[in-house]
Amino acid sequence: MYQFSSRLKSFSFALMVLGILGIGYGFWSAPKTDEDVEAILKEQEAHHGGAHHDSHATASHSEASHDSHANNEAHGKEDAHASHEATADNVKSVKYEDVIKLHDSIKNDTTHSSTVHASHIVADSAVVAEEKVSEVKSEVYVSKFHKEKVDHAAEHKEHIEHVKHQLQNKPWSALYVACIFFMLIAVGALAFYAIQWVAQSGWSPILFRVMEGVTAYVLPGSIIFFILLVLSGFHFNHLFTWMADGIADPKSENYDHIIAGKTGFLNVPFFLFRAAIFLFGWNLYRYVSRKNSIKLDQTKDLSFFKKNYNAAAMFLVFFIVSESVMSWDWIMSVDPHWYSTLFGWYVFASFFVSGITLITLTTIYLKNKGLLPEVNKSHLHDLAKFMFGISVFWTYLWFSQFMLMWYSNIPEEVTYFVTRIENYNLPFFGMVVMNFVFPLLILMNADFKRLQWVIVMAGIVILAGHYVDFFNMIMPATVGDQWFIGVSEISSVLFFAGLFIFVVFTALTKAPLSSDGNPYIEESKHFHY
Repeated sequence: MYQFSSRLKSFSFALMVLGILGIGYGFWSAPKTDEDVEAILKEQEAHHGGAHHDSHATASHSEASHDSHANNEAHGKEDAHASHEATADNVKSVKYEDVIKLHDSIKNDTTHSSTVHASHIVADSAVVAEEKVSEVKSEVYVSKFHKEKVDHAAEHKEHIEHVKHQLQNKPWSALYVACIFFMLIAVGALAFYAIQWVAQSGWSPILFRVMEGVTAYVLPGSIIFFILLVLSGFHFNHLFTWMADGIADPKSENYDHIIAGKTGFLNVPFFLFRAAIFLFGWNLYRYVSRKNSIKLDQTKDLSFFKKNYNAAAMFLVFFIVSESVMSWDWIMSVDPHWYSTLFGWYVFASFFVSGITLITLTTIYLKNKGLLPEVNKSHLHDLAKFMFGISVFWTYLWFSQFMLMWYSNIPEEVTYFVTRIENYNLPFFGMVVMNFVFPLLILMNADFKRLQWVIVMAGIVILAGHYVDFFNMIMPATVGDQWFIGVSEISSVLFFAGLFIFVVFTALTKAPLSSDGNPYIEESKHFHY
């Protein structure tokens, strides 16, 4: 029976306390007014240079508004140019007509005036006409200058407001990324656990208690995550642009015709309803499977084994559907103009390999404490093979999605990757190294898969890499180019890591670590190859 060590418990509490303090500081330090944003932008100018900052900010603002601002500006310039040309043509017309009328008048009065006198009149009239034209032109130029000055001020104000929303989103986004990442790690472990039951695997029952311990985090993680979704729905943040007021109202200045076409699916009540169903279904399966597993050990009644088999089969069907829709709702919809039919599989591969990695690291920790003596190098080898295989699978999905969209170069698709390559170059390509290159080089060798220190090193890099993956999926849409790994990001990870450790290892104390009632337990204990 495992006992939660006081040292590890204190460590988990320390992480949570540090995390809470840092999260609070992140929200407290977020800009509250336009003046705060102006001060931050001036500070950025001082560090990077004014010209660089202006161009960078303008590019960011243009991307965030999905090029609508650029289109409006272009139309505005065309309208101003057309207006100016029309005014100039009118001026030319007035000048010509005035001169013709004066000429006709002079011609009719030739009997009363001398030719020389008429010439002076024509000359004087032409001068007057020229002065009138000059006055009209001056008024046009002054009006145009004033309009451009007003447009520039309005654009600057709009940009300040946009940057303020991005900076205010930063602590929310950091909290959201860490929250969904750790929750989905537990969900990935739950899916792996269900697969073992359906496959009636003979090698893994010795690890079932470890898997059940990791999946214990699904409940608290789901509660916190659902609260974040509800707060988003009540406009406590701007993580989901499609939740903005008037986004589907043609009369509103926030109207977006693309999002308006998706309101049948992307609306807050239906969004929260789907989330509640998914989270409830995952937690229900976890509760039922854990309950039947404990009763199987206590009674040795194989009916509980059959119940868990049936429950796992039904859960996996539900999971396949809910996981895909979940990835659209909770991750892809932060970029509501962009979509990928491969996205559900891509997100699944990311948190699935993370869940397997956590199971592996927890197993190694417990084995080194002398609590899983039956776990041998063959078990670790199999876990490491899953880590390696799913890492390659993730890379296949990442490259397939990236290569097809980049090569086709369709604007509404490729903009997703252009934004990340331009503004998130290091984390975007860095995660490929962490999630593919490093596991490939380290875990390809069969002997390395049996060395604990190699597996631990690879596991830490994989977990960090997939956190960066979630960071890349969410941050560009919520904070734009105003990103950096700061107090909010680090504190959010610390808090949820501490909570994860506390929940998982508390759950491990509730039952024996060996599932002796499972009919395949002896095969698992003597698993060698």
